Amino acid sequence: MAYNSVPQGRNVISKDSYGQLKKSLGQHFLHDENMCKKIVDQLVHVPGMRLLEVGPGGGALTKYFMQWKDIDYKAIEIDQEKVAYLDRTYPELAGKIIMQDILQADAPFDQKFTVIGNFPYNISSPILFKVLEWEPQVLEVIGMFQKEVALRVASGPGSKVYGILSVLMQAFFKVEYLFDVHENCFTPPPKVKSGVLRFTNLHNPHDINDKRRFIILVKAAFNQRRKTLRNALKSILPAEALTDKLMDKRAEQLAVTDFVYLYKEYGALKS
Repeated sequence: MAYNSVPQGRNVISKDSYGQLKKSLGQHFLHDENMCKKIVDQLVHVPGMRLLEVGPGGGALTKYFMQWKDIDYKAIEIDQEKVAYLDRTYPELAGKIIMQDILQADAPFDQKFTVIGNFPYNISSPILFKVLEWEPQVLEVIGMFQKEVALRVASGPGSKVYGILSVLMQAFFKVEYLFDVHENCFTPPPKVKSGVLRFTNLHNPHDINDKRRFIILVKAAFNQRRKTLRNALKSILPAEALTDKLMDKRAEQLAVTDFVYLYKEYGALKS
């Protein structure tokens, strides 16, 4: 993708201009322009696309999207100081910023849309559950996470870090670990490394028609991950399920398709 030059005065984020960083909101602002471009470049820019940026902060990525005049752009930002800064710096954002907690927000578009964000690390897992809630409308997500979390979500069965979000996200999305982001790319540098993931919607390939029930099953299996599934799931599955050969295994040994099989084969959960 070819980039237009960054408008003068918009390519350097000054702490004085966007206010104080808020540790309570997990704020670490991306200042490395090469990395900003690399992240933006992961998006497939389609004329007419709807794009939601989560946590635009000081506008490190936003300034590139403002050059895309052929998209429907919105942003969700909870920090009033950052919203005021963005309004001052990018007048073209008028009416496009939703000042709200992403975890409490409704889907920002009525039609399908794409999500991008340098997600606050302290709520990155809840954000993914929000993406699951919006899944029928979300075409793609490009997100930055703490590297440990990113690797966990992208991991497969048999891995020690394979867990609830690995199964849930991979049941609905193709998950790709794209690249690392060095801590020195941020102000202030976080104490952990970061990684960027791409989620591409697979359009419910397993025909899961009760997402809530599937989530309950997966959570129950991993909440007692040292136990066999027979012990971990006995309180929610019918008795006949406990004789299945899969019940001799532990949660991290099951592929996504195995969880789908359990969900479909044994009907409604007890609770």
